[in-house]
Amino acid sequence: MIVRRFARPYAKAIMDTAGSTAKADEIRADLSRLNEVRKSSEELRDVFANPGIDADSKVAIANSIAERISISGIMTRKVIEVLVRNHRINDLDGILDALTSYVNEATNTVVAEVSSAHELSKEEQESLRRTLEKKFAKRVEMRVKTDPALLGGFVARVGSEIFDASVAGKIERFRTSLS
Repeated sequence: MIVRRFARPYAKAIMDTAGSTAKADEIRADLSRLNEVRKSSEELRDVFANPGIDADSKVAIANSIAERISISGIMTRKVIEVLVRNHRINDLDGILDALTSYVNEATNTVVAEVSSAHELSKEEQESLRRTLEKKFAKRVEMRVKTDPALLGGFVARVGSEIFDASVAGKIERFRTSLS
């Protein structure tokens, strides 16, 4: 995950003011929900980007959305206000990436991005998680998606390491060995 330079100070400030990693993770989850709403509406992104709309109106809009999606934490509301007033609310993706990185570091967690040819059952996901946790000696948070182009098996990416147990990957390695 590439974290943009401007995002780190905001993420670090959230970590520092939250008081605990668990509280910072709660704020991260709330901000993620807000970010999904923001990303789903081009008009909302335009409002936040428009310099002709005063900051108080933007804060009121953000607070209204936060209320609708049940974000009630005072700390999260203050973070949202700071992001709106500093014209960083439309940069929430980068800030969330940085915050996730800090929370994962503090909780000794790595993120595994897993693509599988078919939807993995809960048992398969748990088995893969345990295997990756043994390999990395860290807690593993998995983000699973399906990719029929793999034909069978899965590809797991943790940081810069890629584990390719897909049929497509095996075919490609076989093809390479023949040339």
